[in-house]
Amino acid sequence: MNLIYAAFAFLLALVFAFAGVTRAGAWLVERRNPPAGNFADIDGARIHFVHVPAPANAELPPILFIHGASANLRDQMLPLRPLLEGRAEMLFLDRPGFGWSGRGSNETPTAQASTIAALMDRLGIKKAIVVGHSFGGVVTAAFGRAHADRTLGLVFLSPVSHPWPGGATAWYYKLTAIPVVGRLFSETLAYPAGTLQMDAATTCVFSPNKVPDGYVAAASIPLVLRPAAFRANAIDVAGLYDYVLAAAPRYRDIKAPTVVISGDRDKIVYARVHSVGLARDIPGAELVWVRNLGHKPDWIAPDLVVGAIGKVAGEDMDLQAMARTVEARIAGDTQGAKCPDLKVPEAELAPT
Repeated sequence: MNLIYAAFAFLLALVFAFAGVTRAGAWLVERRNPPAGNFADIDGARIHFVHVPAPANAELPPILFIHGASANLRDQMLPLRPLLEGRAEMLFLDRPGFGWSGRGSNETPTAQASTIAALMDRLGIKKAIVVGHSFGGVVTAAFGRAHADRTLGLVFLSPVSHPWPGGATAWYYKLTAIPVVGRLFSETLAYPAGTLQMDAATTCVFSPNKVPDGYVAAASIPLVLRPAAFRANAIDVAGLYDYVLAAAPRYRDIKAPTVVISGDRDKIVYARVHSVGLARDIPGAELVWVRNLGHKPDWIAPDLVVGAIGKVAGEDMDLQAMARTVEARIAGDTQGAKCPDLKVPEAELAPT
């Protein structure tokens, strides 16, 4: 019996130790990554955003950026804002529960899209081109459907949007989404385990392209390892398959000009399911397929992304020619050779 008590005491001490490490780590992450913008209370959620006002001679309409899973507003702002500064009004935001934004009642892409629309109202932005990366793609599609009157165009970057083979996600997302067990996991093990795995995971996100120097720190990626943000991320990803299963048949209702940019070496999402599916389902959408590009066109091909924004705004842009230029630039990239490729059985590919 004494051995049982001793084992229990040791386990309890271990839990408290990991909880202490997580709290200290979260405090340090926040100290190193302070808010970059302003805040607005939207239906019970305190949303963090960076609003770049329109210049007097704006060439482009307002542009709204929606980041992906595990990220925050810096992930799109750092590579894209410099290329668009002085050309358009821009709105970058931390999705509810991410970065410095509160979660509120925003546990579905549709709810997040409505919160974003309300933030646009607060800032006086009537309509915008919406640019969504990865998980931000499903929120972008939700915005395009639910707020068609606010949507001038859609640009999807390596999006997730459709049911994928098997519907599997990483085990820790499902575990963290469980109310009690998931909270305990996020308060104890998520931070130390995530810190150890972050460099390897980032390599696979960019693979086969090189991770930009200082990317993790500059883009404030460790913010997602804080318990509340980690849970929000897990809930989003764990519920994604069921959501897209219901949402995908309605993409054909989207009428806004649309461009989908995707790489054939994406190791995070099934590009031949999601990107090909969106280009098929949204009337008139253009698919820009880039050879040897991974999951991060916003960082690896920002010039192509800006071109796509111009295209949906009505500019005469040859995106296919621009894609060939990008391909020539990244043809020799081989980073992350050990990262597993996502392969889809031919029978499960979205028909073209």
